[in-house]
Amino acid sequence: MKHENAGCLKEIVIQSQNQSHKLRAAVFEQGELMEVFEEEDGSSHLVGNIYRGRVENVLPGMQAAFVDIGLDKNAFLYVDDAVPSRFEEDEKADSAAHGRIEHILKPRQELLVQVVKDPVGTKGARISVNLTLPGRYVVLLPQVSYSGVSRKILDNNERARLRDLADRAKPEGMGVIIRTLAEGVDGDEIAEDITQLVENWRALQPRIPHVSVPGIVHKDVDLISRLVRDWIDQDVEKITVDQDELAIILRKALQNIEHLVAKHIHVVTSEDLFVRYGVGEEIRKTMRPKVWLKSGGYLVIQQTEALIVIDVNTGKYVGQRSLEQTVLHTNLEAAGEIARQLRLRNLGGIIIIDFIDMTSKEDQQQVIKVLETACARDKTKSQVLGLTQLGLVEMTRKKVGQTLAVRYTSPCLTCDGSGRVWNG
Repeated sequence: MKHENAGCLKEIVIQSQNQSHKLRAAVFEQGELMEVFEEEDGSSHLVGNIYRGRVENVLPGMQAAFVDIGLDKNAFLYVDDAVPSRFEEDEKADSAAHGRIEHILKPRQELLVQVVKDPVGTKGARISVNLTLPGRYVVLLPQVSYSGVSRKILDNNERARLRDLADRAKPEGMGVIIRTLAEGVDGDEIAEDITQLVENWRALQPRIPHVSVPGIVHKDVDLISRLVRDWIDQDVEKITVDQDELAIILRKALQNIEHLVAKHIHVVTSEDLFVRYGVGEEIRKTMRPKVWLKSGGYLVIQQTEALIVIDVNTGKYVGQRSLEQTVLHTNLEAAGEIARQLRLRNLGGIIIIDFIDMTSKEDQQQVIKVLETACARDKTKSQVLGLTQLGLVEMTRKKVGQTLAVRYTSPCLTCDGSGRVWNG
């Protein structure tokens, strides 16, 4: 379903007036809903938070440790996250290079750690001793001396320019990773971002010894700040909010970003924005396994404990010219919709896609290319691995936070979790 402003390259809708009294935001691209965010409580959004923790158990058989950071469940610390990163771009980190967990950590040992993955299901948060402070254009690495550039920036001259800026702007003994949003940005803005992050880190230092163990040292920013930091870029043509106060906050946050124009912020106070833009209806559709394509074909999306399985079918679509063209058209349309559904539902892990069989190698490569291009717009890291011997497409997408199903539904007690009950 496309909303009335389908011509906008990217639009963000922020709603504050709702039954839950939480801020909610929806991101549209070319009029289609791509992602939904909520202002989560302290127990559901933990990524970026820094804690003083205490090692509870060291498990040599898993090469990991459980650390008490003050949450309901102990956090999980894998051996590769228990030692300082070396950040070699061309070298894979492995536990053999780092040593064994029992030689690195001892029970009751105190650690300064950061959450890198929210709790999911029965699993606790995943943590790391490698601390980072994200800004709009860079991520500060306060404990290592390193300069890196996002791999999504492909132009070699731009990569060299940004790396040189980082080397000149960062303090000695600290590192930075240049984010994708920095591409084409003036050096002064990037330097200011680094300076602000360094000030934040230095202001944090004196507080750390006074935090009890376990306890929180630093909390990540709120939803509005995260949207400004991670989502509002030159592609955003319109931001619609339902309160004048929100518009004022956004304009103030954006006024120092030279290439973004705050005049694109619109206020609509007379309507429920999520109803006006059909967000609730789209969320309800994601709870169903079947997704209809515009042509009449459809996807079936099933989530298992180990992986996500997606099946592509021609459905009602019979084509016009030939079977090969019908199959190719359906698969190409399905590839773009699969990338959207993965983002919208926030599905991650191993993903297996059963496209309709194609005999032409050129057709196969064309479908995979469309899938890769659509996934490249996703801020969450994904990788298309290609076709298996059975003709299935393998891909992965990083697990980040809770799925939309977990956020909006709960397991059905009658069928012991094989179905879900709508929370709304």
